[in-house]
Amino acid sequence: MGERRFVIVTGGSSGIGLATARAFAARGDHIALMARDAGRLADAAKRCEEARGSGDQRVVWRSVDLSDHAATEAAFRDLAQSGFVPDVLVNSAGVIIPGEFATMSAEDFSANHTCGFWSVVNPCRAAVPGMIERRRGHILNVSSVAGYLGIYGYTGYSSAKFATMGFTEALRFELKPHGVRVSVVCPPDTDTPALEAEKRLRPRATDVIAGNIKPIAPEKVAAAIVRAVDSGTYLVIPDALSAFYFRLKGLLPEVFFAIVDGDVRKALRD
Repeated sequence: MGERRFVIVTGGSSGIGLATARAFAARGDHIALMARDAGRLADAAKRCEEARGSGDQRVVWRSVDLSDHAATEAAFRDLAQSGFVPDVLVNSAGVIIPGEFATMSAEDFSANHTCGFWSVVNPCRAAVPGMIERRRGHILNVSSVAGYLGIYGYTGYSSAKFATMGFTEALRFELKPHGVRVSVVCPPDTDTPALEAEKRLRPRATDVIAGNIKPIAPEKVAAAIVRAVDSGTYLVIPDALSAFYFRLKGLLPEVFFAIVDGDVRKALRD
């Protein structure tokens, strides 16, 4: 299991973030949860306490709007003053607002970036200087399959997650010389409360294109995140089908586009 670590998980009040926090807690690590909703954070902290390996592990939380740079910096300073300096930062906060670009409101499009990209950048900005000074640490950013495959009906979300992929890759190159590791995980649809809300908003064509693909459990993504932190793996795609499409698009993009174009045509006819 190794040395006990201080782990900050953003978006830790539910879904992938909460599953990840519980997985680290079960390994004996100290946990700090960050998200907006104080009530859900308090409940999530109790669930992490139930999962922890020993009673002397710290489980704390901070309610903060991570898209706000100043508020994020203040939350990290407050944790540091209490002795909670992150060895590991997992950025899982964000929103998913789908919709076809031609009819999607500018506010909804922008919210994907405000909450899905800047909520990744701001915690990194707060954590990176200290990690560089200590010459150790690990940052893992949660992107998405939509961060390397453009998904029909997801122009706002895909563009935010493509940005997350580019940011994380560049950050990896900058931090590796300082002994700080960086990873990115790209989950497909994951069985969380947010997915149900997302499905109600996305175009019918998106569901037709997806076919019978079933969402994976958040615990599966969490286990992949823990393994990536243990091993130092940069890119993590936690399911075989999504990994196949990543390789296909990279090696044979014309085949990938032909397949998806055919799926879109079929979906729009149905």
